[in-house]
Amino acid sequence: MKSEKPAGVLYRKYRPAKFKDVIGQDHVVKVLEGAIKLGNISHAYLFSGSRGTGKTSMARILAREIGTSQSDLVEMDAASNRGIDDIRGIRESVITLPYESKYKVYIIDEVHMLTRDAWNAFLKTLEEPPHYVVFILATTELEKVPETVISRCQTFLFKQPTQAILKGFAEGVAKSEGVTLAADAAELVALLGDGSFRDAHGILEKVLSSTKDKKITREEIEVVTGAPKQELVRNILEAIVENSLEKGLKAIAQAGEANADSKLFAKLILERLRFLFLLRLKAGMNSYIESQISEDDYKFLESLAAKAGPNLTSDVLLKFIEAYENSGRTSIPELALEIALASSIAK
Repeated sequence: MKSEKPAGVLYRKYRPAKFKDVIGQDHVVKVLEGAIKLGNISHAYLFSGSRGTGKTSMARILAREIGTSQSDLVEMDAASNRGIDDIRGIRESVITLPYESKYKVYIIDEVHMLTRDAWNAFLKTLEEPPHYVVFILATTELEKVPETVISRCQTFLFKQPTQAILKGFAEGVAKSEGVTLAADAAELVALLGDGSFRDAHGILEKVLSSTKDKKITREEIEVVTGAPKQELVRNILEAIVENSLEKGLKAIAQAGEANADSKLFAKLILERLRFLFLLRLKAGMNSYIESQISEDDYKFLESLAAKAGPNLTSDVLLKFIEAYENSGRTSIPELALEIALASSIAK
């Protein structure tokens, strides 16, 4: 066993340091790079998007690219510094000239957490800051930021990375760490990452700290994360195609006995079910599907699609979408999937 690494080591190690390192946010990078080249630096930026999409990293890169040194960079987490006194501290400090940089940059993370009084105190400073001050605000909940603030900022929406982007990202980090991720293992990391580079880093860190293997398999990812076994997902798909309620219910029961996360199980089933449905339709999506999953998985789905009858319809997908949405809402974790399966089997 490897010795445990401090949490977040990979995230810090591979955090982008330059615009060229940023993945999946080309629409933001292009605008910011262009503005810097032209000298059009705004006094306030607002970065919004879900967690782990790189908002804070981009803020630090922007500060660095406009020549702000560490001594002229102020970072504040509004989740724990959300009151009017914290904002008053900023209002007082902006008066001070930068120590050694052209710009003094304030990065305020989770800015939607500020209190109403804090927002009111901040508005005037945000609207008319000294010419050497740049504010970069970041939020996961744009709808909670007052319109009066949004209108004073250049706003950028950060996109969640796609499955393909996260898969390639996971493979790249693993390679840099001297190990290889099997294709289906990288795919599972991407799925578990759920649109977050930070979460994907966390999963990789757990795996790499608990094995000496130079090639990581999907099974190892499943063991470390508690993800449902691939075999059980396949059994559900086979049960639907073969109209075997018994086979499907047995797979759901086995997942429950293994304490698999019911919502994650539903998500894994739903993703594969979508690909199976598209293959059955012969909709010309084969190349796309093949690029998203491992070769072994693709062959399995292709073979199963050839056996699928007309009962595999969009209604079946809708039933499993409902199962995914309802997972965890009752005291019986397996219930939503059992209902979806039972109503999908042709009578």
